[in-house]
Amino acid sequence: MGDSLRRTLALAGKEARGYFGSPIAWVMMGLFAVIYGYFFNVYLDFFVRNAMQSQMGGAPSNQNVNMDMIRPLLQNASVLILFLLPMITMRTYSEEKRSGTIELLLTSPITDTEIILGKFFGGVALYAGLLAVTTVYIAILFGVGSPAIKPLIAGYIGLLLLGSCFLSLGLFISSTTKNQMVAGAATFVVLLMFWIINWFADSVGPTAGAVLSYLSITQHFDDFAKGVIDTKHLVFYLSFIAFGLFLTLKSVDSERWRG
Repeated sequence: MGDSLRRTLALAGKEARGYFGSPIAWVMMGLFAVIYGYFFNVYLDFFVRNAMQSQMGGAPSNQNVNMDMIRPLLQNASVLILFLLPMITMRTYSEEKRSGTIELLLTSPITDTEIILGKFFGGVALYAGLLAVTTVYIAILFGVGSPAIKPLIAGYIGLLLLGSCFLSLGLFISSTTKNQMVAGAATFVVLLMFWIINWFADSVGPTAGAVLSYLSITQHFDDFAKGVIDTKHLVFYLSFIAFGLFLTLKSVDSERWRG
């Protein structure tokens, strides 16, 4: 393992331990589990009621657990992370800038790229922990039914990529301010803009509308929720993550020069 990768993983581990060593991680995981569980119960009840009505009417049930229950459940989970992930990134850089520890970090024998990737992967580790909590509910589905595993995996890959986009952009915004509340609010607003940008596609020309639809972060998630992994969506999400980290690199680099 190269020295650069070793330093990056060490910093990522430090960030992850910092998250899980504070109450915020466990509060977020508990909150996420409760709200996700509520949606799970709602969609499960709806699914069971429809199946029973079909049987009582003598008609064969054409319901699909992946499309009729898991897909809307994952779409609701994507809404939850829109609200929760800014809480992860808001203090990543802003708190260090406020307390002055950013100067110690920037003067340490670690490159800016290693710092950014370490913080990013530390945030991804916490986010993966949030997603891991939801597997308890999915296990219940396998206990009482037979959902298709491949579409389910595709949906969770989509959630992981979507959240990673949120984290990369949140890191950049956090690196531009000393106030973590400002960073959190600004991150939410910018993410919301990417969330609803396709709403305006019909009110502009066809070319501009196509661009707005492509920039919509939710448009690319829908296929994952259906169980489809399309290369164009992978390219979009990975490019979004890379661009967010690139902006963070430029912001941290300018901070180094100002220091």
